[in-house]
Parts: sequence; C-alpha cells; structure tokens
Amino acid sequence: MYGIKEIDVDELSLQLENLPENVKLIDVRTPGEVARGKIAGSENLPLHVIPLKVDEFSNDDKIIFYCQTGARSAQACAFMTSKGIDNVYNLRGGIVTWAQRGFPIAG
Repeated sequence: MYGIKEIDVDELSLQLENLPENVKLIDVRTPGEVARGKIAGSENLPLHVIPLKVDEFSNDDKIIFYCQTGARSAQACAFMTSKGIDNVYNLRGGIVTWAQRGFPIAG
C-alpha cells in the first residue's frame, strides 16, 4: 500500500520470538472478531478507538497494526502517520495470511 510501511507475516513471526518492550502489536479488529482468535502478544484496540488513544503512542515505539486482511490496519497506520507517529507498520494480509501460513492463533 502506497506510503504505508508494511511487515510480512514471516518477518513478524521472527520478531515475536524476541519481542522487544518497545514493539507494540495492536489488533484493530472488534472484540467479537478477536474472540475467535488473535496473534499471541497482541493488544486489542479497535480501529474506532485509536483516535482516542493516539496520545498513548510515541515514535519511541515500533507499532505493528493488524486486522483481518490488512485494510483496517492500513487505515490505522495512515491515521497515526497523520498525527506524527511514523514508526508504524501494517501486517500485510492480516491475521488471514498469518493463519494461512500456519502460524499459531491464540484463543
């Protein structure tokens, strides 16, 4: 997606093995979607809540957003970038691609 930094599922899997404190993995799906499974170590912050929480993020953190397929998380990245937080990444293909590649889904 133009202008948005992306990370693929293989790269994320490697990073999750030794996730530094300054990396935040944010699931922007609804609580109902998250109840069906998520990527372990992620925090749920639905897309519509992000504008209310923008002050809780800084460029000191690497923020990786994901959703079902990557569309909503791309919107989250674009919004954060517009607010001056530019160390944000979209998980290409979202949790669908994560699951298709055989990576674990947490309950």
